[in-house]
Amino acid sequence: MSIEILDVLMPWLIAVGLNSVLLAIAWFVPKKLLTPAGLLHAWALGIMIWGTLGWRGYTVMMFYFLVGSAVTRIGMAEKEAAGIAEKRSGARGPENVWGSALTAMLCALGAYFASTIASAWTPELVILLLLGYVASLSTKLSDTCASEVGKAYGKRTFLITTLQPVARGTEGAVSLEGTLAGIVASAAIASVGWAVGLIGYLSIVICIVAAFIATNLESVIGATLQAKYDWLTNELVNVVNTFLGAIAAIVIAILLQVIAAQLLGIF
Repeated sequence: MSIEILDVLMPWLIAVGLNSVLLAIAWFVPKKLLTPAGLLHAWALGIMIWGTLGWRGYTVMMFYFLVGSAVTRIGMAEKEAAGIAEKRSGARGPENVWGSALTAMLCALGAYFASTIASAWTPELVILLLLGYVASLSTKLSDTCASEVGKAYGKRTFLITTLQPVARGTEGAVSLEGTLAGIVASAAIASVGWAVGLIGYLSIVICIVAAFIATNLESVIGATLQAKYDWLTNELVNVVNTFLGAIAAIVIAILLQVIAAQLLGIF
């Protein structure tokens, strides 16, 4: 086997081995964060992320998974009593895995394949796709924390479209506590993305802004459309949410580049 082929295969071999070990451990631990089917789908997702982005992308994804799972269990007894807790006591199934991470996986695959193309615009494309990857997970963690903290600790919750008081757990409801938790969460995971070298430090702010925009748009969708259409499930809305977060971050980055270029041209 040539060195070139081995270099290509090695990350994927490591990905299969690492995720298989983690799958075996998670399968037998008493407290399940994922259903059996969810574990298998997470195994496949983990292989894709390590194979395409290596340990850096995997670290960001694991940060999202661990923090998101922990936050889901905040105030679980109270949320279950009120009927607003996540199903299966927060254990995630395949629909949750892909609802949360489909956009991130597509960005990772895009960056992986774009990095193999020899052209002048490819480096810029890779940078934007890596930003989209981190922004999509920043958006999802922001949404998860805003929702779970708001349901557990929100003192006053309002429908985002009318600002009328509504019960905690209402689709499209927002609270100050949840909103602040979402901002902190997006900043935290974006900082992890910067720390491992996936994005620049200015992109942390871009991710925070993009996550805020996308999370509030998702609340609007929940308040206006989700109750009207049975096919518009929470998981599908999560895909839309993370996609909006990734697109918002990429558009903001491009606009800032254009503005910077114009300013440099002036001076």
